[in-house]
Amino acid sequence: MRKKVLFISSTGGHLSELLQLSPMFKKYDYRLVTEKTKVNLDLLNKYPGKVDFLVYGTKSHILVYPFKLLFNSIKSLVIFCKFKPDVVITTGAHTGGPMCCIAKLFGAKVIYIETLANIYTKTITGRIIYHFADLFVVQWKSMLTLYPKAKYGGWIY
Repeated sequence: MRKKVLFISSTGGHLSELLQLSPMFKKYDYRLVTEKTKVNLDLLNKYPGKVDFLVYGTKSHILVYPFKLLFNSIKSLVIFCKFKPDVVITTGAHTGGPMCCIAKLFGAKVIYIETLANIYTKTITGRIIYHFADLFVVQWKSMLTLYPKAKYGGWIY
């Protein structure tokens, strides 16, 4: 039986980075989770039966963001319990955080890949997940000073 791997990220650049790992999809029983946007709807055709969507939400909408984060956290729990992954892999940001926490609570492995966009500063999600990720990967050597226990993986592009 193949390992179950859940790949999750926010939309945009985080998703573009995560999709660089798509050659790995055929090695595993996988699920892909991201935010539902018009741009991402084509994922349903590209990966039939393998995609789940969360509500799109950014921190710029400060009044509704906490509610969207709560809703996405609950939906992430439902997705996790249905799929029961052995491993969760994320490139961040806010959509990946709750799923990583859920994964850790249920004994799944967590692999966090810090975004290529940050060369000298930590992301908010990275700051949190770093403390309990089974593997924390940075794409810039300069990030090793901020995350000393991380592994340098180079660019995933």
